[in-house]
Amino acid sequence: MSKPSEAPATSPGDVSGEEPGEGIALARLLAMGFRLAITGLHERLAERGWDDVRPPYGFVLLALRTGPSTVTDVAALMGMTKQAASQLVDAMAQSGYLVRTVDESDRRQRALSLSAKGRTLLGAVEEIYAEIEAEWADMAGGDDLRTTRDALTRIVLTANDGALPAVRPTW
Repeated sequence: MSKPSEAPATSPGDVSGEEPGEGIALARLLAMGFRLAITGLHERLAERGWDDVRPPYGFVLLALRTGPSTVTDVAALMGMTKQAASQLVDAMAQSGYLVRTVDESDRRQRALSLSAKGRTLLGAVEEIYAEIEAEWADMAGGDDLRTTRDALTRIVLTANDGALPAVRPTW
């Protein structure tokens, strides 16, 4: 009795039988790298006790890292409705990551800012990103990773008239 032929193992990242890395569009590799970083970040955050942090929180942390903002601004930055941004901000405030204060320039608005817990979380995120980046440098080579960062920085700056754009999720 003959053995049935075994089909080659495939994975969600399989590219039509090609060798890994060959012919994969750069945009796809960048998306895979982003997913790898975000998954690694959230696994490590959970290991360190930050198990209530959801991926969208990072975009709000970035929006507030330089100072207070409003729900309207967060909604615009993230490309979501004001109602959806309000729900996200409410969840973050209930978890103690944000504080709301009356905006003195427009008392109808509530200014959002990072609480001490939110600033501590932001520090943990930055520390973990540095760890992940160091691991990637070990895998790819520090010089290659610096070259990649420099090239991506030039592309992003050139495409955005010399400014870094807001980081926003794609829904």
